[in-house]
Amino acid sequence: MDLHIPADVSAVVDKLRSTGHRAYVVGGCVRDAIRGVDPADWDVATDAMPEEIQKVFRRSLYTNRFGTVVVRMGHREIEVTTYRVEAAYSDHRRPDAVAFTNSLHEDLSRRDFTMNAMAWSPDHGGTIVDPFGGQRDLEARIVRAVGDPDERFTEDALRMLRAVRFAAVLGFTIEPNTAAAIERNAKLAETLSGERIQQEIVRILRGPVPSVGFRMLSNLGLLAVIAPELEQCRETPQDKVAAENVFEHSLATIDAAAAEMPVGTSPEEDLVLRLAALFHDLGKPDTYDDGHFHQHEFVGEAKVRQILRRWKFDKATVEAVAHLVRHHMFWYQPDWTSSAVRRFIRKVGLERIPVLFALRKADNVGSGARAPRMYALNELWLRVQEEIQRATAFSQGDLVVDGNDVMRELGIGSGPEVGRILHELFERVLDEPELNTPERLLSLAKEIHAQRPD
Repeated sequence: MDLHIPADVSAVVDKLRSTGHRAYVVGGCVRDAIRGVDPADWDVATDAMPEEIQKVFRRSLYTNRFGTVVVRMGHREIEVTTYRVEAAYSDHRRPDAVAFTNSLHEDLSRRDFTMNAMAWSPDHGGTIVDPFGGQRDLEARIVRAVGDPDERFTEDALRMLRAVRFAAVLGFTIEPNTAAAIERNAKLAETLSGERIQQEIVRILRGPVPSVGFRMLSNLGLLAVIAPELEQCRETPQDKVAAENVFEHSLATIDAAAAEMPVGTSPEEDLVLRLAALFHDLGKPDTYDDGHFHQHEFVGEAKVRQILRRWKFDKATVEAVAHLVRHHMFWYQPDWTSSAVRRFIRKVGLERIPVLFALRKADNVGSGARAPRMYALNELWLRVQEEIQRATAFSQGDLVVDGNDVMRELGIGSGPEVGRILHELFERVLDEPELNTPERLLSLAKEIHAQRPD
């Protein structure tokens, strides 16, 4: 098969072969190249030992015990790994030991799925080595474990999440025996690190229809292990047009969020939106009372912090998602004053307004909301935009005077009084944006100071 192999990758294979070694392009990059997708990374397997690889390539680095040498070729870094077989996996994640072999077949047999256990060589214009039927499964859009699926998953529990991720993102199905083995071994996901879980969850979240992956995680028993708080939502009923329980509503909401990402949203904001959509009703199981979920947003905020910290998300992401969950239950009334709209913006945060509205819109779609609720949301959005255009301050830092100005004008030193005055000035500006000029604020500062409590 004539695959499009970059010149620098072919050069690595050719150079190893010219020095008497066998070498193949292997793994996921072969899978992607067959699918017509440009691989993010390229891997080469060879019978050459790591020391021999380094002799062939002067621009290389070997800093691990797994036989992988990073070769610099042009502007690309290519991982070149000695054929290997592995011992037991006592931690269900990493092999206890690695032994090198001179057999490509043995090397491929240790890999996770058939579509990732193929190799390519330049022989005869391009030859695919496919001992486990990876091409057949690719064509059939099937994720199938190599060999005994129970062995593959007890070796490395992360493979179960990877199976779901591949199926969800690529639109494949998991072969029945492989799926059954995941159900039998799902509890092993307890051994996975938060970082590893996070990586797979993010990839599922970024898929075209995220609900597919999370429903699959639930059906295979994995979600109950890695996120029991979300799995619990399956048992919590709610009266929604589009969903019969909180879990299905959450999945409908995340799909809606993925389908209508606001224009100009950064990848980081998109991830925050999708996480918030998935977890926005996480507090409902604990607050269910006769069909109502009083203050579930507060409980949900605490629970989403626990999950995201467990999955080792960075602090900024945790705070952003928790903030959206906390504020997603805002209620707008047409009789809100302009001051009320500005205070809403202040509470939510100017920079988070677009993502919060995107979340609320997705929540409405996931609820099967009727048109009036959408009209109200659109009306508030227009009013928010108007206030953003005319208002001059949405935080105390937006005032045109600061503490130094106040101290200088009033002849006082630093202390709580300065903070009290600035807080009062900001509250006045929220009510009357036109007050935000140096002259008027400093005049007001005198009045506020003169009225200070004894």
